[in-house]
Amino acid sequence: MGFENPETWVAVGFLIFLGLMVYFRVPAMIGKALDERAHRIRDELDEARRLREEAQALLAEYQRKQRDAEREADDIVAQAREDAQAYAREARMKLGETLDRRRRLAEAKIARAEADALHEVRRRAADVAVAAAARLIGEDLPEAKAKSLIDDGIAAVRDRLT
Repeated sequence: MGFENPETWVAVGFLIFLGLMVYFRVPAMIGKALDERAHRIRDELDEARRLREEAQALLAEYQRKQRDAEREADDIVAQAREDAQAYAREARMKLGETLDRRRRLAEAKIARAEADALHEVRRRAADVAVAAAARLIGEDLPEAKAKSLIDDGIAAVRDRLT
């Protein structure tokens, strides 16, 4: 191997380069840099795992809250239906009571009107009967006897009507 050969000088230069690299601890620095990079990557992966777990926990919590909200909404709707049915029942009951009360008032008015009409019919019938009796009695009976019978008839009718 001669010093005139360029390959020899390339080999010598390469060995000097490797020696300088070892002298300045370049392999240790490269190893340290790679270790630091591996450590940073490991930390980033750990952080990513932690963030993923937090995201999953948040997702689970939000899903639970959503289920709870849906359940609560269903409960509110069910309660609203029950309240509406109760209000409808109460309204029907009150309407029935009002109609019943109005029916009773109408029946009472009708009964009063019937009683008033019956009383008026009896009064007129008594007046007609008294007048007819007076005419019949007046034609055939003496006046004193007729007056006595009329007065007795009026008293009897008055007693019956009151």
